[in-house]
Amino acid sequence: MYNNEEGVEKDSGKKIHHLEEAAIGGHPSARYNLGVVEEESGNIERAVKHFIIAAKQGHDRSIKALMNAFKIGLISKEDLAAALRAHQAAVDATKSHQRKVAELATYEMSQQKFL
Repeated sequence: MYNNEEGVEKDSGKKIHHLEEAAIGGHPSARYNLGVVEEESGNIERAVKHFIIAAKQGHDRSIKALMNAFKIGLISKEDLAAALRAHQAAVDATKSHQRKVAELATYEMSQQKFL
C-alpha cells in the first residue's frame, strides 16, 4: 500500500522499510522496486544489485532493467549472462505437471461461471 500510495498517506520511509522487509523475505517484486527507488535516487550500482537479485528470483522486469544497464555500460556481459541463466533456472523451477493441471482446472472453473 505504501509503494502505490493507496489507502495510506505518502511516507517514503515506511515504503522503503516495507520493501526491504519483503525483499529480505524473498519477494522479487519488492527487490525490483527497491532497485527502482535506488535508481531514482541516483544510486545506480545499488539499483543494479537489486535488479540482479530479483532477476535471479525469476522477475522479468528486472531482466529488462539489466539489459538497459548493459546497453549503457553499467553491467558486464558476463554478469548479464549469469543473471539471464539464473533467471531462466528460476522460471524453469516453477514449471511442473502439477502446476499445469492446477492452472487448467482453475481456468476451467472460471469459465463455468459464465455458462
